[in-house]
Amino acid sequence: MASFDAAAILGRLAALREADAPTHGGRVLSYVYDSGMPEIDELAAEAMRLVQPVNGLDPTTFTSVAVMEREVVGFARELLHGGDDVVGSVTSGGTESCLLAVKTARDVWRAAGGTGTPRLLAPVTAHAAFQKAAALFDLTLDLVPVDPRTGRLDVSRLIERIGPDVALVVVSAPSYPYATLDPIEVVAAACEDAGVACHVDACIGGWILPFWRAADGSALPAWDFRVPGVTSVSADLHKYGYAPKGASVLLQRGRDRQRRQYFATTGWPGYPVVNSTLLGSKSAGSLAASWAIIQALGARGFARLAESCRRATRGLQDIVGDIEGLRVLGDPTGPLLAVTTDESLPSERRIDPHHWADRVRRRGWVLQLQPGLVQPDGTRLPHTTHLTITPVTEGRIDELEAALRGAADEARGVPPVDADAVLASLPGDLLAGLAAGDVELDSATAAQLLASIGLAGGATPGLPDDQAPLLALVSALPRPITERLLTELLARAVEPPDA
Repeated sequence: MASFDAAAILGRLAALREADAPTHGGRVLSYVYDSGMPEIDELAAEAMRLVQPVNGLDPTTFTSVAVMEREVVGFARELLHGGDDVVGSVTSGGTESCLLAVKTARDVWRAAGGTGTPRLLAPVTAHAAFQKAAALFDLTLDLVPVDPRTGRLDVSRLIERIGPDVALVVVSAPSYPYATLDPIEVVAAACEDAGVACHVDACIGGWILPFWRAADGSALPAWDFRVPGVTSVSADLHKYGYAPKGASVLLQRGRDRQRRQYFATTGWPGYPVVNSTLLGSKSAGSLAASWAIIQALGARGFARLAESCRRATRGLQDIVGDIEGLRVLGDPTGPLLAVTTDESLPSERRIDPHHWADRVRRRGWVLQLQPGLVQPDGTRLPHTTHLTITPVTEGRIDELEAALRGAADEARGVPPVDADAVLASLPGDLLAGLAAGDVELDSATAAQLLASIGLAGGATPGLPDDQAPLLALVSALPRPITERLLTELLARAVEPPDA
């Protein structure tokens, strides 16, 4: 047997982790969801350890998988007010849940006689996972613009585009960019009248909105399976279910509908293959962790954590509202905020949200920069800074407030990054060649462009400390070029070094 030094191996891993953004303590207001309960983390880790060798591919061989998935889906169904006809699966995350919702809807549409290429209809604010689903499953993506001032959907603009070629309408509870709760009851009713499927993407809200109240203390509008016409709902366990990545639940109304989600074949000489999700062999770790957390917290525990998030969110909303030069975009629902410039003020009193986020980062807190976007109707959504609030935020809100206010004082009056100036810093002949189609944006050319802006060079490529110029570039360059550059950046981050 080969010998190894476990302490040295784990020591190197610990050293690598030191370079990561902190996953606990609330200093990263995106990507991670900290319950503030170390005992929950330990329980999840031990549950994952117990099922480490289990293959979730076959719940008839590993029957613990069937029991845990049945109980997780059952808890989610009750939480989201599903009846006996609502069934579902645990997936590897929100993206897989969204992909499967679209794949199911496409197959149901085809089985009902649909021909040609179906449409996927959604607001611009629907998660990017649905763009991926449309690309993978050959649907035409039809995105409806939202109000640039509030992020809200004019529901009539969506409903008028519902037709027989629509396989699925997607609405959000809430949207990730702006925390907007779409008008789900109205959309679902129109879908039901037209015989069109309606998916509620509650990936970020599904495990916390059931316990949420509006700012005035009233109940939220119905958004889940209480609404006739809602055919499926996705809800991520690794968000406000506080489970390790990656775990999500996809619930579908109707067994026959949900069976379209599956892939099955006996057309090869190996074992019969039946997959409820996109993966075949898969870890049972996140499922076990999710199951254990549900057993520990129950509905009351999730409600207590949601109330902590609600108090912290209201507090931060008030803090941002009191900072001259910034405003919260729209009327957020749930523990998310999008912050943008208060354009009602003269320029010397405004705060650019990206400069603000960069200065907050220097104080040890990581906010998420979101670029502006030109919508299909030509209107422009403003660039914003996103905050995801978790239960641990409440106990550190005074520290966070000091950072937010101090950064605001530094950034007030600093003009936004001039996108034209950023473009001018790039190799002009290269950009001209790309625009004319004379230069191919292959890996070498993309790396050259990245290097010209200080990215993708060195042993540990990554994002710059100040990201406002990068986000300005994202907004200024044509989308195909930006997307290709970002692909190159991420790909080179994990490539082995050249020999």
